[in-house]
Amino acid sequence: MVIVFALVALLVLSALVAGNWLVWRRLFRDTTRGPGFVRRAGAVVIAGGWALTVAAFVAERAGAPFPLQQVLAWPGFLWLALSIYLLLGVLAGEVVRPLLRRWVERRARAEEAVPEPELLPVGVTAAMSPAAEPAAPQTAPPASGPAPAPVPVTGLDPAPTTGQGPAFTTALSPSPQTGSAPSFTPAPAPGPAPTPTPAPDSADPSRPLATPTRRLFVSRVIAGAAAAAAVGTVGYGTYGVLRGPQVKRVTVPLAKLPRAAHGYRIAVVSDVHLGPVLGRGFAQKVVDTINGTQPDLIAVVGDLVDGSVKDLGPAAAPLAQLRARHGSFFVTGNHEYFSGAEQWVEEVRRLGLRPLENGRTELPHFDLAGVNDVAGESEGQGPDFAKALGDRDRARACVLLAHQPVQIHDAVDHGVDLQLSGHTHGGQLWPGNLVAELANPTLAGLERYGDTQLYVSRGAGAWGPPTRVGAPSDITVIELASRQA
Repeated sequence: MVIVFALVALLVLSALVAGNWLVWRRLFRDTTRGPGFVRRAGAVVIAGGWALTVAAFVAERAGAPFPLQQVLAWPGFLWLALSIYLLLGVLAGEVVRPLLRRWVERRARAEEAVPEPELLPVGVTAAMSPAAEPAAPQTAPPASGPAPAPVPVTGLDPAPTTGQGPAFTTALSPSPQTGSAPSFTPAPAPGPAPTPTPAPDSADPSRPLATPTRRLFVSRVIAGAAAAAAVGTVGYGTYGVLRGPQVKRVTVPLAKLPRAAHGYRIAVVSDVHLGPVLGRGFAQKVVDTINGTQPDLIAVVGDLVDGSVKDLGPAAAPLAQLRARHGSFFVTGNHEYFSGAEQWVEEVRRLGLRPLENGRTELPHFDLAGVNDVAGESEGQGPDFAKALGDRDRARACVLLAHQPVQIHDAVDHGVDLQLSGHTHGGQLWPGNLVAELANPTLAGLERYGDTQLYVSRGAGAWGPPTRVGAPSDITVIELASRQA
């Protein structure tokens, strides 16, 4: 078992290193012309971000001084979310990259195929250009008398070593027509033959990018798009958490619910996760939102805090303002057992909530029961369904509070009509929902298991990064419906 765990840890670490190397390469190495400050800064940002993330988790679990936890939490947890979406953006860029490269090449070939006008040296006309077709020789009757000897003219021959223009060797001779005006016959300059002009790029459609400039352009466009998408996604997801959860309303019919209880409202809140990031102000938003729904009963179904009563007692204080006709109830989640479950049970009791520790209360029209989270088994405080439900009257409707959806199977065995849970966060960060779906029977929403219905809230807060993508936070108002009505 230890070997398997070590192999899994090694695979995870390898994937993490490979992913971050790819992010550094695409965002920093491929967008620069060579080694320098930008590449070094990119390596420092990535390595430093992960160092802060690890430090934030360690400080929280180790009970470090709370101010230190707060200093580390914001940058460390936000980097975790940002790194996820930077990697996803880079991977998406790998799909776009060949398409963009082909488009850039096509544009470049189209521009290179357009001929440019030939530039001639100053004082040289098109007729004197070596590229021009030589004029056809003119013939005329020879003039009487001997023809004068040709006079070589060297003044028209620019210095061939300067590279400033073509060289000409020209003979000056009298015109056969007038006998006085000289005619110019260009002759090729001595020296090596000119280099032939290469064929246009379009002759080889499979040719790779011609210049480093084009490769750099493509890399910068894709890197910029990936970074902008990642920052925008994390920014919007963080704003969605900090503004507070939205109210969601769901109607749940129960066969055993009497007509008098038709329309009974239960406000379900889970996974608030008060801690170094989400503090008293966030708790106040949650309380105000719940009270605004005017519920008959409030159910807090676990993972209220991430920290000790000493550090988070002031942050949880607004819970004393919760108001409902039949009161507020609380069950533990797995994070309470990371934070001192017994102390928090006493604290919420002091704030006016009633903990249901494997217990049950009989309300006017149905039974309300609650069980501890499965994480309490390590402390001898795990869920006890027999204690909570064993001796109840099954002719009455029963609503069960249980933090994790996996507890639904025990609820079915004990004849529960409706189980209210949280824990999953709806995946919190897409595509984390794909993993959460594998670990939970229901990710979010209402589903039926035999005669028992299960409702799973996405939660009000967030764990780790104060960010949600594809899984908006909620407080759900369950409205019970009587089939007799």
